[in-house]
Amino acid sequence: MADAASIERLAARVRALEDVEAIRRLKARYAERVDARYERGAPRPPEQLERLADEIAALFTEDAVWEGGALGTCSGRPAIRDRMAQPTLHFSRHYFVNPQIEVVGDRATARWELLAPCTSTDGRPMWMAGVEDDSYARVGDTWLHTRMKLGVHFFAPHERGWTWKRSG
Repeated sequence: MADAASIERLAARVRALEDVEAIRRLKARYAERVDARYERGAPRPPEQLERLADEIAALFTEDAVWEGGALGTCSGRPAIRDRMAQPTLHFSRHYFVNPQIEVVGDRATARWELLAPCTSTDGRPMWMAGVEDDSYARVGDTWLHTRMKLGVHFFAPHERGWTWKRSG
């Protein structure tokens, strides 16, 4: 028969696993909604973009920061919503992999590797790879982004690839 301390430790471990899984689902929902802004090689109609932007913004805390590098920085849920209503591509598919998630109480951080095939506004197929460093907070029973920071390794035309010439 397990003692109270053993049951408490087990409950804490289960809670930590549930928290990590909730954060994985949050990131998957973010990718799904961001990519849903495009259909058949073009941004969706404005009324659909508005709805999707609302859904994306709801994945962030009221005071969250979204840092997209060359795509800009937005502070606060309304600014994130406005940014997401204005897509900068004609297609994207975000693949977030190899998460390193650390949960401490009601806060968490994660680093995600990102691969995103996409199409630029001039119709060129592109590859983007990088990392996203995220921070999260539990609000009530829900995990939300408090900060998302994109670091781009490369953004290269599909036909050229991402190779680099060696110097020397």
